[in-house]
Amino acid sequence: MNGDVKKPQVAAAQAYFATIAEAISKHLQCAEDVERIAVRDDVTEREKSLSGVAASAGVTSYPYFQNAGYRGLYNRNISDLKRIKGIPASRSPLDFMGKQELAANLFRLTQTEAKIINHSLSGQKDCEAAAYSVGSKVRETMIKTSGSYPEKLEAAGDIRDIEKGLKAAHKEFRQLDTPKPD
Repeated sequence: MNGDVKKPQVAAAQAYFATIAEAISKHLQCAEDVERIAVRDDVTEREKSLSGVAASAGVTSYPYFQNAGYRGLYNRNISDLKRIKGIPASRSPLDFMGKQELAANLFRLTQTEAKIINHSLSGQKDCEAAAYSVGSKVRETMIKTSGSYPEKLEAAGDIRDIEKGLKAAHKEFRQLDTPKPD
């Protein structure tokens, strides 16, 4: 860093390390976002699994079943939750949740699936009741443990935008690591 900047190699090296330092700093600031994306991916996988279990248990209207879990956790329907948090009607509220809220939903989904399986539940009504009950228990736990009401947690930035930003940062890193012809 203390070399003669008049020498092209020293100037190039300083520019390279300054760029790397800035990129690493940005990346570290995005660590929470990286975790958020990972939890969101886990939630997606768990939703697929729960959907299969629910269908096997006789759930014929998955949207009603899904809404029962949201009603339990948030004390409101999905559509009301989206309106309150300013989430576009065509998008999943999960795409605008922070890590804490995503984790609560992941727990809700895993426990709903376990309850359906472990209690051999069947039919739309019983499965909806289980989804609501588990959502309510998760809500109760959040309130008792952290004082957080799920519906009052702030909406986070759109996860799609975060994914685009991380892809761009990855592309920057790759470009920095590619040797430039002299």
